[in-house]
Amino acid sequence: MTKVVIAGGSGLVGKRLTQILIDKGHEVAWLTRKIKPSQPIKQFEWDVKKQTIDNTVFDFAEVIINLAGAGVADNKWTETYKKEIYDSRILSTQLFAHALGKHKNTVNTFISASAIGIYGNNTELNTSENSPAANTFLAKVCEDWETAVKPIENLGIRTGIIRVGVVLATDGGFIKEVSTPINLFFGAALGSGKQETSWIHIDDLCNMFLYLIENKNLSGVYNGVAPAPETNKKLTQILAKQLHKPLILPNAPGFIIKLLFGEMGDMLLGSQHITAQKIMGTGFTFKFPHAQQAIADLVK
Repeated sequence: MTKVVIAGGSGLVGKRLTQILIDKGHEVAWLTRKIKPSQPIKQFEWDVKKQTIDNTVFDFAEVIINLAGAGVADNKWTETYKKEIYDSRILSTQLFAHALGKHKNTVNTFISASAIGIYGNNTELNTSENSPAANTFLAKVCEDWETAVKPIENLGIRTGIIRVGVVLATDGGFIKEVSTPINLFFGAALGSGKQETSWIHIDDLCNMFLYLIENKNLSGVYNGVAPAPETNKKLTQILAKQLHKPLILPNAPGFIIKLLFGEMGDMLLGSQHITAQKIMGTGFTFKFPHAQQAIADLVK
């Protein structure tokens, strides 16, 4: 049994990861801004903005997983919200680095989320972990996020980074957002629909975190994507078919997407074809390597 602390445990990925870890026999605690007595998970308080943390967490934790961060698609990208997206990720990691360096602890592994946004809105086919960071807002966030992990690695703690793709899950993300208009017969692909989407089933993503925890010889950066990217149009068609609904409307024009979402529209219309070869090369296997399997499992 390993004692795992998750920052961002109450989020979409964090909740599912918590359940998977518990099912595998690990003990899980969350870092939270306010302890909720009704929550059955063990909790420790922290405040990223104030850079404070309950140091007793380091007497408990053997592994820390950092999923903390304001939702990228939760609000329009005003300058204020862009700062929140940036600070919530970089400052949380810096808080960990400072506290781990200052306080005696039992932590042997630190795993951080990042995102395939580091490669930019439009990538080459089979973009790998060796590809350089792009020159976009999200790429800058991810690059600085990953850089903030370095001081933790310098403490002698094993570190891993998973660059997360588009997460397919029942309770949020692509499926939830696209299912609603499809069910109302307003579903449509975005822009040309030809843009590549590097997606991953939430269980495969969580199992990737578990895999890095349990395989102590592994460290470094891995793409958190399934091995078979699909176009936006194909993903939308698969989801509509699973929901037994037709796609009546033409694709949503790109200029409308940009008008509605501003700078975030470039991300929504981006084409990212990212390879999963590195993690697969270590022996990791995907339960849902193809989108048809993944969406059929999630939409029943």
